[in-house]
Amino acid sequence: MHTITLIPGDGIGPEISEAMRRVVESTGVKIDWDVQEAGADAMEKYGTPLPEQVLDSIRKNKIAIKGPVTTPIGSGFRSVNVALRKELDLYVNLRPCYSLKGVKSRYEDIDLVIVRENTEDLYAGIEFEEGSKEAKELIDFLKARGAKIRFEDAGISIKPISITGSERIVRFAYEYARREGRKKVTAVHKANIMKHSDGLFLRVANEVGAKYPDIETEDRIVDNMCMQLVQKPELYDVLVCPNLYGDILSDLCSGLIGGLGMAPSANIGEEHAVFESVHGSAPKYAGQNKVNPSALILSSVLMLHHIGEREAADKVFTATRDVVAEGKHVTYDLGGTAGTSQMADAILNKILS
Repeated sequence: MHTITLIPGDGIGPEISEAMRRVVESTGVKIDWDVQEAGADAMEKYGTPLPEQVLDSIRKNKIAIKGPVTTPIGSGFRSVNVALRKELDLYVNLRPCYSLKGVKSRYEDIDLVIVRENTEDLYAGIEFEEGSKEAKELIDFLKARGAKIRFEDAGISIKPISITGSERIVRFAYEYARREGRKKVTAVHKANIMKHSDGLFLRVANEVGAKYPDIETEDRIVDNMCMQLVQKPELYDVLVCPNLYGDILSDLCSGLIGGLGMAPSANIGEEHAVFESVHGSAPKYAGQNKVNPSALILSSVLMLHHIGEREAADKVFTATRDVVAEGKHVTYDLGGTAGTSQMADAILNKILS
């Protein structure tokens, strides 16, 4: 019996979480779901989008899977996803991107993995609001040391990238590549401009890569990497990235496979792991039984692998792949007329047949 924290989320989250739960249970794996609230609904009830009991549950159970959670743009509370990663030190964001037959895309045979650092970089949350006393003090401090800040009405974000953080994410990428039979790791950076942050990341990536002679090592500047992925994605295998670039590139790679609706992800630390779909909460579709549950179901495949239930994981993946390929019981974005629950029914029926 596995006890797993389930965070349904908000918007479309509860619907796709229920679809995922039913599919996973159809494999016969025994799971005790510890259901917890986070997000906009929790904010109204508890005064915080991430109540302490949610963190306590994950710390106790070690494993969680969550539906999407709304994050306000520009104001309001900070991202629950970012807070979870920081509080639990989930330093790896693992995002496989692979083509599935039946999904409309400009590309075929995409098979890439993004390994994104999850706790540092501009997402560390070290920010100073425009016009604040702290921002002015920081600007004065920097100008006194020769920094050229053109306009003093600037908001400021700090970009920390450490040796420790870089070493562990790059090591994970190489260990993952070796374990999964991958051939190449590409470090993505902007070291030509940010020599003391991205430059450090690149230096560490090269040092770690030298310890894995069985795996090809290379690097790409992030803007060139974007062009390369659009022009010739077949040249790439595992991409290891600082936080911001990993976020951007994982969405780009999701576009190569037909969109965020097919993009799973895992957040992994030394002790805990949280699995989630990459897409957002799409509140305008909430309660309509309309959206594609595939991303969260495919995230459960990563979860089942992580807890050692590889046979069940393979069943869920194969059933999802086959239902999508057949195109008979899929949601509108995949060209079908099925609802969320009907697509989940088709997948679990494949597993049970």
